[in-house]
Amino acid sequence: MSREKVQHFFEKLAATIDEPVTELQYSTTFELLIAVMLSAQSTDKGVNIATAKLFPVANTPQAILDLGLDGLKSYINTIGLYNSKAANVMKTCADLIAKHGGEVPRTRSELEALAGVGRKTANVVLNTAFGEPVMAVDTHIFRVGNRTGLATGKNVREVEDKLMKAIPKEFLVDAHHYLILHGRYTCMARSPKCGKCPVYDECMFKDKAKWVDV
Repeated sequence: MSREKVQHFFEKLAATIDEPVTELQYSTTFELLIAVMLSAQSTDKGVNIATAKLFPVANTPQAILDLGLDGLKSYINTIGLYNSKAANVMKTCADLIAKHGGEVPRTRSELEALAGVGRKTANVVLNTAFGEPVMAVDTHIFRVGNRTGLATGKNVREVEDKLMKAIPKEFLVDAHHYLILHGRYTCMARSPKCGKCPVYDECMFKDKAKWVDV
């Protein structure tokens, strides 16, 4: 995709997506971190249902540790992989207290050193909580990048690197949310709504004409 088309691509997304924000519900950086950790291979809706019960009871590292492992599991057992996620959350809470004074660190290396926090989770926290111009590539963004021709790659890191180079600077902070919302509600995996797509003209998806009536 040419630079001119990429510019138009994000201008049009910005004009149609009023609030480029995460759909995870949180009120503190710590709550965001925990919600993102729980969201792996799960829906934001499912995570929000669980955290709506958890956070009023425990929304600090110490409060979650006080619940105990089984106590935490009782709040998040509706989420996929909750056993391993609970174990990682407990370890992360202990490390936040022991190494960071109970606060969420602001560097990638410190975030990725926490149990259950990989590059994508770290990028979400850096971008959403701290306004860093980084790109967290999930399944939606991976699909959008490859399907539209915005950033093609065989793995998420390749797509991430290409997006970081392609996206105009003025859109970089919000680009993650523009792309994830576009992928979630318009450029969907099975039935893309190409007929309602604001970036139809810029998109390089070879089969887009087949989906105009969706």
